Amino acid sequence: MDLLRTPDARFESLPGFPFAPHYLDDLKGSDGARVHYLDEGDAAAPVTALCLHGNPSWSYLYRHMLPVFTGAGLRVVAPDLIGFGRSDKPVDPAWHTFERHRDMLLRLVERLDLRNILLVCQDWGGLLGLTLPMAMPERFTRLLVMNTGLGTGELTEGFRQWRTYSNGQLDLPVGRVIQRGKSDMSAAEVAAYDSPFPEPRYKAALKAFPNMVPDGADALGAALSREAATFWRTRWNGESFMAIGMKDPVLGAAPMRALQAAIRGCPAPMEVAEGGHFVQEWGAPIAAAALARFWPVPPTPRTNSMDSR
Repeated sequence: MDLLRTPDARFESLPGFPFAPHYLDDLKGSDGARVHYLDEGDAAAPVTALCLHGNPSWSYLYRHMLPVFTGAGLRVVAPDLIGFGRSDKPVDPAWHTFERHRDMLLRLVERLDLRNILLVCQDWGGLLGLTLPMAMPERFTRLLVMNTGLGTGELTEGFRQWRTYSNGQLDLPVGRVIQRGKSDMSAAEVAAYDSPFPEPRYKAALKAFPNMVPDGADALGAALSREAATFWRTRWNGESFMAIGMKDPVLGAAPMRALQAAIRGCPAPMEVAEGGHFVQEWGAPIAAAALARFWPVPPTPRTNSMDSR
């Protein structure tokens, strides 16, 4: 497989992002692609927040939430999907499949032996991430879900418009796409979202992902997503928190309220009035609100128990 690796110099001095990179280059099924992840906080913390990004973003999206989590005593692991961020980038868009990216995340959880996981997800981080707990329910105890859905084969009109737009771009302007939802982002922050992609051939994943969203009952990933929907409706016993960027034209209030109804025990969502699709740009108060719900008393350092509840 032909892989590209973004030069490290592209990631120097990114605003609000002082975090050290970590890598795995031998995850089964990843064809030798090096996977980057952030690993912040105490490795012996009682709870791990697993923060999953979507398309076309990367772990930089979590820079506002990460300090809130670590400040409360959590460990935070935030991987870059293959093709994004500091992870390697296959040149061939056909390499990217729903199952391949899901399997990478499962293998990463196993390799790092993450337990008592707070799953934090948005966009493709949810399409993929929401299918993980049913495969390893003993590892997941909490959910923070934002502007995403399950890929059961039904598409919103907003997503159809996004897919048409994306398919028409020879060189998707990543930073500007994200800035559309948050106009006060600085030029340096916009450039940080562009940093993984020095030129168009690095963007094969960006072209592939909109067309990977299951768009029919028999599409790849749809059956798996329906199985996940059953899990969340009938088997999920953990705690949940939902935040909605209310100005998201793709996965806004209506689809998110439908998702809320499909998650067993999910309370009324936090509405971020000015929030767009990439609602993690408003992430600090979201993270604080979720922690306050999960732990009215902050979690304590691990003793003999894996779970602080």
